[in-house]
Amino acid sequence: METTEPPVFFDPRGRRWRRVKRTWLSLAVIITTLAAIFVISVIINPLLPRLNLPSAKSLPHAKDLKLKLLPPAPREQKARRAEAELRRELQKANIVPGQKPAQMHIAPAPSAPSLPLAPTGSSPEAKSLAIGFYVNWDDSSYASLKRNLTHLDWVVPEWVRLKDGPDPIVRDIDPRALDLIRRERPSTLILPLVQNYQNEEWNSELLARAVGDEQARQRLIASLTQLVAENNFAGVCIDLEEVPPASQAALYSFMQELHAAFRARGLVVAQAVPFDNPDWNYRAYAATTDYLLLMAYDQHWATSRPGAISAQDWFEQTLRRRMAELDPLHTIICVGNYGYDWSDASEEAPEVSFQETVLAARDSEASIKFDPATRNPYFTYDEEDGSHHTIWFLDAVTAYNQMRAASSYHPAGFALWRLGSEDPSLWSVFGSSLQP
Repeated sequence: METTEPPVFFDPRGRRWRRVKRTWLSLAVIITTLAAIFVISVIINPLLPRLNLPSAKSLPHAKDLKLKLLPPAPREQKARRAEAELRRELQKANIVPGQKPAQMHIAPAPSAPSLPLAPTGSSPEAKSLAIGFYVNWDDSSYASLKRNLTHLDWVVPEWVRLKDGPDPIVRDIDPRALDLIRRERPSTLILPLVQNYQNEEWNSELLARAVGDEQARQRLIASLTQLVAENNFAGVCIDLEEVPPASQAALYSFMQELHAAFRARGLVVAQAVPFDNPDWNYRAYAATTDYLLLMAYDQHWATSRPGAISAQDWFEQTLRRRMAELDPLHTIICVGNYGYDWSDASEEAPEVSFQETVLAARDSEASIKFDPATRNPYFTYDEEDGSHHTIWFLDAVTAYNQMRAASSYHPAGFALWRLGSEDPSLWSVFGSSLQP
């Protein structure tokens, strides 16, 4: 059915639509204005009246307002201390930025140095030599050398290694240390250590090739003679380890020939030998050197079970056997100041310095114990990964006990393994002006 009535919302003149548009337009303007006011209020700080309050400094508990930072973790403290020490020593080093070590100016050696050798008599009043082993690979070694150079008669640095080829030695002279000795104490003798250490292990085969025949021995002697002459060193200290039994005779021949060549030039030949090894003929090697250095440590070593590095009874008993066949005026006792960190998670224990040992004990909250049977300190701790660690080490007390026991033999001197690894309090008993 059709209807003629218009729809209810029919607006033929459009007035309703115009009112709706005006309403929406007004709402849009209002919303935009309010949004602008809100944004401005956020960006611009309101101006508030100043309150008449006392300053924070005048409050009775003002000190409580200071920001209290949590102390860094022990590992972070250790890293910061190591970085700070390294920065201090690098700032002291006479190295020009951008200049290679080989380009450093090194103070010349004295033209005719007087050799501080062992006293000619066995008088108890005679002072013994003080010797320090130096390494390039630890910046703490340079720091110790710089602090304690005045205490040393000799420095024996790890500067020479054997290699194959026409020139059988690698020269790794630290110009910074060499310049320091030349400038600060030119009377200190330098006898570089000659080793068969290669790729982080003692290379027995390399040693056997270097001394295996007359031609090889003479080539090595010629290279060492040239090295000493070019740098005006006092001589060399031979430290060839892990010697195959079949090479002992060849090594002995090398030492005889080297000693003869150096003696003709007024140079010193010293040899570092193990303290307690039945394969070594100590009396025979003593006859081919000016000084025999007895390395009185490593009773327990990196790949052995954990134990004392140099127990006092072991030291005294072994020294008694050695000195029964050696001339004390040509014998030097090497004392250690280091440790090993054995772990059930590793087959080989890393060598640790006295400083690293103390930090490990502090970080792990372990108590350092003194073993009355061996008179060596040790402690145990557990790492975060669950591994169990045992550290045995040597310090100033063990060095003092050993030096006191050895002094009755009146040896030519004492040598420290090594500069940079030692207990700092060692220098109250070790040194050319302090030793018996």
